[in-house]
Amino acid sequence: MKILVPHTINLDLSASEAEVASYRADQPLPEEHLDAEVLVVWQNTGANLADAAERMTHLKLVQTLAAGPDSVLAAGFADHIAITSGRSLHDGPVAEHALALILATVRRLDSLHDAQKTATWDRAYNVAQSAAATEQQYTLDGANVTIWGFGSIAGKLAPLLAALGAKVTGVANSAGERYGFPVIATQDLPEILPATDVLVSILPATPGTENSLNSDILSALPDTAVFINVGRGATVDEDALLAALNDGGLRAAALDVTKVEPLPADSKLWSAPNLIITPHVAGNRPKGSAQLVLANVAALREGRDLTNQVAG
Repeated sequence: MKILVPHTINLDLSASEAEVASYRADQPLPEEHLDAEVLVVWQNTGANLADAAERMTHLKLVQTLAAGPDSVLAAGFADHIAITSGRSLHDGPVAEHALALILATVRRLDSLHDAQKTATWDRAYNVAQSAAATEQQYTLDGANVTIWGFGSIAGKLAPLLAALGAKVTGVANSAGERYGFPVIATQDLPEILPATDVLVSILPATPGTENSLNSDILSALPDTAVFINVGRGATVDEDALLAALNDGGLRAAALDVTKVEPLPADSKLWSAPNLIITPHVAGNRPKGSAQLVLANVAALREGRDLTNQVAG
């Protein structure tokens, strides 16, 4: 068996008996590697994936290290090829980044940083933060945090928020309890939005989640709420978000992902008020990648179920 590993990551696959070769994730595959049976994907370009889908006729498994397999699923691989995701590899890093964005947005560190750049001791912020009427806006202690997309990343994030005193409610396709937290069904989300202080999206990009954060969702939130997206950019109606920020319908927001990446220089998001943008870095360091690849290669060889299989 032959495994192709992208140049974008170092993986120790020496425990496998397979032949391991490196390839450029931003260029067409060389002829000598088209016989590989396993393709590992990390930060590949769309053109590279489309090239692999068309020319790798011996391929049996595509293992993406990304939590969301949307780019691989869209590349056109044949139906018989197994596709597995990197679900769980990013749980810790994404949860950490989400927590950082939540705290920065709730505490309005963006506003304080702007004041610092102009050598301003922001007394107006001090007054607003200490006012009795705004007390809940500047803290997670007692805040109602709604996490939309309650998978394994949320399983890491929710306890961190709870430790700071937040009341966490998850939103998923079906209601119940996960990781010790209450979860409501997606169709019931509008019922809890009016009492939500922080809305966090960790939704994957699927046809069913496109533009899930729309004007209806935003208008249901109180104007003191904040929104954080560490899922996928396709899930947010960016025009609706811009309108909410410009009109004061939303206190603040933070995005680690956008519809188009890199975000174009002429995007209105760059100059939107009360918005923090980070360049899709929340889960930029998959943990345990080699172990996942080795486990799935062994399962493929032995005819067992694959971990995180999403297609094929």
